[in-house]
Amino acid sequence: MKLKAPSNRVIIKVDLESKNSHTFKDGTKIKLERVYDNFNMRYVKPVNAEVVDAKDIPTGAEILIHHNATHDTYKIFNYQRPTTEASSDIQYFSIPIEECFMWREGKGSTWNALNNFVTALRIFKPYKGMLQGIEPEVMNNKLYITSGELKGRAVNTVISSDYEIIYQNDDGTEGRIIRLRYYPDGNDRNEIIAINDNMTELIINGELLVGYNKSDAKQLKEVECLQN
Repeated sequence: MKLKAPSNRVIIKVDLESKNSHTFKDGTKIKLERVYDNFNMRYVKPVNAEVVDAKDIPTGAEILIHHNATHDTYKIFNYQRPTTEASSDIQYFSIPIEECFMWREGKGSTWNALNNFVTALRIFKPYKGMLQGIEPEVMNNKLYITSGELKGRAVNTVISSDYEIIYQNDDGTEGRIIRLRYYPDGNDRNEIIAINDNMTELIINGELLVGYNKSDAKQLKEVECLQN
């Protein structure tokens, strides 16, 4: 029996244990019981899933979902009985399309944003004093857009719109993507409230840094080199 997704929903299957391991760059893999060492559910809950059926996303595509999407409200019970090949850790869910953020056709391919979401990096102001080892300061509610029609521009946002997806890369390491809502034609849920071209210029000139956190903040030219 094949599951079919109703309008505005995506049927997915998720390995609920997929985040409970970590692979280092040298290939060493360890067990990582995230639920016991962190109360941040974005870090703990699985967000990588496989599309079973959807209207505009191909079957078998990989998708990144909201960290709270794998709860019993959306769960499809008793669809397939566990076997030696299919662990009980693999569960099926039918989730609203609004809780799906990114998708891609296969491993190693580019992530595509969904549902009026765009991706971004945080903006940091570097310390320019005499002391050594001082971390840069994050500029709250300001982001550098990395996808969509505003790609390459700094923007002002509503408070706390920099939702960070913490997912598993192809090699088992941890990946991060920041997403926010953007509706070009206007919407009450739009999280971009202004385009900041002065800040864009400072980023291009290297006077401001971009990244996910203080430890990986870099000048834009360094980030572009890593992505190419």
